[in-house]
Amino acid sequence: MRPKSHLSIVAAAGLWVGTSFASAQPISVLAGAEIELQVAGTYESGIFDEGAAEIAAYDSRRKQLFVTNADANTLDVLSIRNINKPRLKYTIDLSPYGGGVNSVAVMNAIVAVAVEAKPKQNAGTVVFFDNRGNYIDKAEVGALPDMLTFTPDGMKVVVANEGEPSDDYTNDPPGTVSIIDLSAGFGSLAVKTVDFSAFNGDYDSETAVRVYGPDADADTDLEPEYIAVSDDSTTAWVTLQENNALAIVDLLTPAVSKIVPLGTKYFGVIQNAIDASNEDGAINIQAWPVVGMYQPDAIASYMVDGETYLVTANEGDARDYDGFSEEFRVRDEKANCKPFCIDDNAYPDFARLRQNENLGRLRITNVTGDTDKDGSIDMLHAYGGRSFSILNSDGEMIFDSGSEFERLLANIIPAEFNSTNDENGSFDDRSDDKGPEPEGVTVGKVGGRHYAFIGLERIGGIMVYDVSNPVAPRFVQYINNRDFSGDAKLGTAGDLGPEGIVFIDGASSPTRKPLLVVANEVSGTTTIYRIRANNGTDSGEDDDDYDDD
Repeated sequence: MRPKSHLSIVAAAGLWVGTSFASAQPISVLAGAEIELQVAGTYESGIFDEGAAEIAAYDSRRKQLFVTNADANTLDVLSIRNINKPRLKYTIDLSPYGGGVNSVAVMNAIVAVAVEAKPKQNAGTVVFFDNRGNYIDKAEVGALPDMLTFTPDGMKVVVANEGEPSDDYTNDPPGTVSIIDLSAGFGSLAVKTVDFSAFNGDYDSETAVRVYGPDADADTDLEPEYIAVSDDSTTAWVTLQENNALAIVDLLTPAVSKIVPLGTKYFGVIQNAIDASNEDGAINIQAWPVVGMYQPDAIASYMVDGETYLVTANEGDARDYDGFSEEFRVRDEKANCKPFCIDDNAYPDFARLRQNENLGRLRITNVTGDTDKDGSIDMLHAYGGRSFSILNSDGEMIFDSGSEFERLLANIIPAEFNSTNDENGSFDDRSDDKGPEPEGVTVGKVGGRHYAFIGLERIGGIMVYDVSNPVAPRFVQYINNRDFSGDAKLGTAGDLGPEGIVFIDGASSPTRKPLLVVANEVSGTTTIYRIRANNGTDSGEDDDDYDDD
């Protein structure tokens, strides 16, 4: 049954832009949008806020999903032959291989699973199964394998090993990228793990890549997060989220060929305006004298006219450990510069800005922003871009969505604007953090056009954009399978905390038409969406559900 507050808004034209929402007209369903997502069915694990559904991967041969369940340290295998009624077929216990499952990918009936060690600073493991859940082989990789993917040719698995430090920061393993060569077959797996030591001593976090942990250098400080791979299987692009950078990896050598700093976006212009406070009692999207570090989480690649483009979900993330934390609020500023102080020349009206209803509640870093190196901050740096971006294959940004996400949400769902993901009745709760927090992204081709599907971790839901023209994407739809009248902890609030997003093309789909699958971390639910064409046809007739074990 569709939740009471299920939202589906479609637009074919441009976005409303402005500063006053009192006179803004809500965006409604307009004729001309090429596609529309509609909820088909949901599998509910019944586990709240324990990561019971984080990353999903689709097996086209058996029409099933493999979904990581961090709560149980398992893979949950779901049949989606009837997309209206996905069902649990069986689970795969991953406890023999490590302390926690982080990622899964499927290609050619082979399932690859990333499992962290216990403690997670030790070498992790990638485990291989067939698509019936039978163990095949395993390979040792770097510390904390956080995401993995097959190359399009199926010959390699590329793994982002995040290498997070221990909570006391006394053990900070290197961040690395492992390339598992499958060409010789199982039983003869070859693993090459590349690190960032070649870039040691070369970074000024004020002007380039953020290398800023205690006594850190590039090899230990850079933390790979997510991977996209070129269509020809020769290049990987790896997000370094906390470091606000992108690594380009040559998969043939293999080696890290380049690290690209992603820079900042200035929230002080109207096209990038944000709501910066959760204590002003209103939607208050304004231009503020602050910059946001893009800090993308997920990344996806696609090709237009022979050129590769990258789509990033600019979530933002801080380091916040017992042994080291960079996360503070603007109001925490002290004259003795502990934890930080403000340059009076840069912010002559700081007494006003530090008030809670202005910038006082906004979370910022205290390790970046001292541009003249005099010990005081000249530009406040917040976490995340609250947007999605498109980059070319060299990592150069050619498009950013600016403040569109928050403006859209203010129009579409004002009563729930910038809500959090584990509690209803939380209007404006995340404005002082990272707003809607775009986290997951995938790109799929429907009817000859490319669409980006971006998950919003906090308020929830999926933003859909036509990205066929990489320099001028168009908003198509926002859909949120969340019931804002329900109780999150009781499991009556629908989908909460979208994490992994999977596009299934029509040729592979059980309905013979394209689908989208979203794994929701907080609600522990996995939802399947039909992708309907603008002529009203749905994604095909659903096959009967049957046991195909």
